Amino acid sequence: MEYAITDREFEQFRSLVYEESGIKLDGGKKTLLVSRLSKRLRELKLDSFQAYYDRVTAERGGDEFVRMLDCVSTNKTDFFREPKHFDFLRDQILPSLQATKQMRIWSSASSSGEEPYTIAMTLYDGVVSPAQWDFKILASDISTKVLAKAAEGVYDEERLRDMPAESVRRHFLRSKAGGRYKVKPHLANMVSFRRLNLMDERYPIKTPLDLIFCRNVMIYFDRETQGDLMRKFYRYLKPGGYLFIGHSESLQWVEHEFAYVAPTIYRKEA
Repeated sequence: MEYAITDREFEQFRSLVYEESGIKLDGGKKTLLVSRLSKRLRELKLDSFQAYYDRVTAERGGDEFVRMLDCVSTNKTDFFREPKHFDFLRDQILPSLQATKQMRIWSSASSSGEEPYTIAMTLYDGVVSPAQWDFKILASDISTKVLAKAAEGVYDEERLRDMPAESVRRHFLRSKAGGRYKVKPHLANMVSFRRLNLMDERYPIKTPLDLIFCRNVMIYFDRETQGDLMRKFYRYLKPGGYLFIGHSESLQWVEHEFAYVAPTIYRKEA
């Protein structure tokens, strides 16, 4: 069955998605929305987008509501994407924490896990005795689907093709059947995954953070939402802590209190 969405129905979903996730769907995303949600309509045997809207809004935060957001969210990432950030982490941030040997990092849009595991590899390889350090990485996403994949930590060989062979051997276990790799325990133990919505006013984070990654997320938000997010990130960072954003993003037109360090790197002044 082919489904069509009316302008009114699209506006309902657009408002709902924006309110819950901050993602702004312009008119050009109507076809994308239909494509991604039609499968759910078929599985639930619903005959219209209005019926599906009524279903997901009947229980805000319920299972189907989360599934709807999973369908709408865009999740694309790679290991060591935007490598200058990991160079900065290794060469500038890690040495400054040598005295405490402790680091708390939040990968706030972790998708299928490539970013937090890359952070873990950078930390592990960037110090002389990793066992003497206390590294903790919180990896969150609004999509439960990609979080489940991330927590599993299993990737096709194709996903690792651009990594040095030595890094793959050091940090991944190859499946007996070949073609798939699983992160080794020394990385997995550094990362904890949980669903978290960046639109929430407060986050379940008790310890001030040394570093927040929020890369290639704000491009889906309007300027007001970006400003709100910067205010919240500033609150959760330690004085002297850093914020990394994506290469296609800028805080130039966003109200914030961060100090500029380098392109896409900002700091909460000590």
